[in-house]
Amino acid sequence: MSPQSGRPKWLTFVLVLTPLWLIVSAGFAIHHRVTSEASEKQRPRNQFSRSISANEIGDDLRKITTWIGERHPSGDASAKNLTRTAAWIEGLLGPSNTGYLIEKKQGPLQWPILMAKLPGKDPNSSAVWVISTYDSKPGSNGVEANATGLVASIAAARALAGNKVNTNIHFVFLPHFNAPASPRMETAALLKNLISENPPPKAVLCIEAMGAQTALQASSRDATLLANLPLHDLATAVEPDPACLDDDYDLASVLFEMGLPATRIATRPPLASDEPDDRMPAEATIAQAAVYLTELIKRCDNSR
Repeated sequence: MSPQSGRPKWLTFVLVLTPLWLIVSAGFAIHHRVTSEASEKQRPRNQFSRSISANEIGDDLRKITTWIGERHPSGDASAKNLTRTAAWIEGLLGPSNTGYLIEKKQGPLQWPILMAKLPGKDPNSSAVWVISTYDSKPGSNGVEANATGLVASIAAARALAGNKVNTNIHFVFLPHFNAPASPRMETAALLKNLISENPPPKAVLCIEAMGAQTALQASSRDATLLANLPLHDLATAVEPDPACLDDDYDLASVLFEMGLPATRIATRPPLASDEPDDRMPAEATIAQAAVYLTELIKRCDNSR
C-alpha cells in the first residue's frame, strides 16, 4: 500500500490548493502595490500643506530679492541665481516639504520650466493653469517683476495642497520673461505646447506684481473672457495696459496671441521699462492678495 493511500481527500485538496492560493494572492498583492504606487505618483503628498502666512510670505520674498538677488542669464552671478531660484522653488513645493511631485521641462536655455500638479477628480476635464515667472530684469532684484507674483503663487499652491478639486490645477514657473534679452517668445511657445498636450484650459492665470495693494486686478485682451471669470468680489476687471498691445513683455498678452485664454492677475499695472523695482511691500498686503488668489483659483475650478 502506498503512503498516500490512507490520506483524506480534503488533505489532498489542501496540499494542492495551498500553493495555488499563495501564487494567486501574491499576484494580487503585487498588482495592488504597483497600482497603488502608480496612483501615489499621480497625487501630491499633502501632509505638509499649510495656510497662508504673512511672515512666511515675507521670508520667501526676502530670500528671493536679498539672499538670491538678480536672476537672469545675462551674467555669471545672475545665471547662478536663476539656478538657485529654480532649486528653491522645487525644494519648497517638492515631496519633502509641501508634497507636490515636481515635473521639470527643459527650457530654451539650461533652466527648467517647473510644474506642480494638484490632481482633480476628473483629470480629463479642462484644467486651471496658474503661471508665474521666476527671473528678474538685469540691474534689479525684481520685487514686483516678479518676486511678489512668485511668492503669492507658491503660497496658493501650499494652501491648496491636499484639497479635493474637480479638475487638475497646474502651477507652472517659467525661467524667462522679465529680462528683455531672455528667450521670452521661445519660453511662451514651450508653455503653450505643454498646455496643448492637455484638454483645452478652463483658465490660464498669469500671476504678476502682487505687492501694491490687497485687491486683485484682472486684465485680458478679451473682455468676454474677463466677464466669464468668477471674479465677483475678489478682483476688478481693468483694461489692459496700452503698451501690452504692441509689445511682447506682457506674458498674458503673448499667450493670448498664441490662442490661449490668458488673464493677467496682479494688484497693479505692469512696470514701465524705466520704473524702479526695489520697494519692498508690506508682508500683510501680499498675504491678503495671495488669499484672494487662492479663492479665485478655487472658483475657477468650480466654475463650468
